[in-house]
Amino acid sequence: MNMIQKYRHYTAFILISLLFLVAGCSDDGNPGTEYEFPDPPKENIAKPRYIWIDAAANFRDFANSRENITRDLTLAKDAGFTDLVVDIRPTSGDILYNSSVAGVAQVQWLGAWVNGVYSKVERTATWDYLQAFIEEGHKLELKVHAGFNTMVGGHSSGLGSQGILYRDASKKEWATTENISIGLTNTMDAGGGTKFFNPANEEVQNYLCDLLKDLAQYDLDGILLDRGRFDGMQSDFSDLTRKKFESYLGNIKRTNFPGDILPQGATMQQVTAMAEYPPYFTKWLEFRAKVMFDFMEKARTAVKSVNPDVLFGVYVGGWYSTYYEVGVNWASPKYNPAQTYKWATSKYMNYGYAELMDQILIGAYASPLRVYGSSEWSMQGFSRLAKEKIKDGTIVAAGPDVGNWDSNNQASQQQENQAIVESVKACMDECDGYFLFDMIHLKMASQWQYAKQGIDIAIGENN
Repeated sequence: MNMIQKYRHYTAFILISLLFLVAGCSDDGNPGTEYEFPDPPKENIAKPRYIWIDAAANFRDFANSRENITRDLTLAKDAGFTDLVVDIRPTSGDILYNSSVAGVAQVQWLGAWVNGVYSKVERTATWDYLQAFIEEGHKLELKVHAGFNTMVGGHSSGLGSQGILYRDASKKEWATTENISIGLTNTMDAGGGTKFFNPANEEVQNYLCDLLKDLAQYDLDGILLDRGRFDGMQSDFSDLTRKKFESYLGNIKRTNFPGDILPQGATMQQVTAMAEYPPYFTKWLEFRAKVMFDFMEKARTAVKSVNPDVLFGVYVGGWYSTYYEVGVNWASPKYNPAQTYKWATSKYMNYGYAELMDQILIGAYASPLRVYGSSEWSMQGFSRLAKEKIKDGTIVAAGPDVGNWDSNNQASQQQENQAIVESVKACMDECDGYFLFDMIHLKMASQWQYAKQGIDIAIGENN
């Protein structure tokens, strides 16, 4: 049974432009600013090895104990990891660092699995959570990156509700409107779980960029945006987004909204099974990709205005063929998906945002029985295809979701352990680094030795 709160599966899964006020964006959405990036390393020994530290899953250990932070970062260092990503804005949208932005709050508790029970883990310590990781990580010569859940503003479960969308009723219009079976519905009126913002809302964009500016004041090596996307295919169908889409089309007024884009309550699977897409469906995908491109350029500008040396990047899922579901084109604008996929328009490639990123972490979240392969849903295939689509100039690191990768219990424990070993070289050989999600899994199953064995093999220590 999976013990981690944060899931990254396909079924779980991005802001109209700021009307070209973002520096360097031309009127067709192509990036007008040229950025300089370090050359990705060519030899495995020089490639970064990232380990992600989910806030909720690890909160029991780290919320109130710097000693535990030091202990586990030492284990990561000894295993051969070079970089850590510490989650400091969980899915509630509250924070684990210092910020003066109005409306934001410090995390007081998080829900996590404790001895098989989903429980409230409270934070009583007053020391700066992020600063502790920076100090302890740098002492060990680890690079420290902040993981920032982006388009989220609240989370509700049986343990309670958190986040600005729950604290401040006036922010309800920031929340996404979903096209579900009962009609267009604000997500705050649609049960519990993680609550997404509407990425097309400029107030949301400004709020997030202000948070990122405060984050960039820390002595970080990098900032990585997670959940920098729409909530899913059924998001966002607010009146604000409708008007922006119509403006994008040239002020065309349609009488069948949202049916001309997505039939009421239609799922991703239903749309892909259609013999013919609704008339504005592919143009809508193009528009949403532009929304996220423009936000990412704005976010990069915000971060670099405070700290030009910090690496700016994202985490994304490696399943590019269906990632349009969440409104993201993480490829290079030099890659043309219209040559392969019927859902991509000729302009979709213009909104590939890879050239805005110093680094991209790819979730190569395949089964432990599919380490090798040339296609999606194999770790090696995810890694190779991502590097091909992102092209040169951006550091691409890929790797598995250890622990969430075998929901049907098809692999033995020995096979899972061996998959960790083999995943390192399989991914690093194909791209510019390795990425493992999440530290909690290595701790729970005592699998540090297999990560170390795989890293040693990949960098040639055993050759």
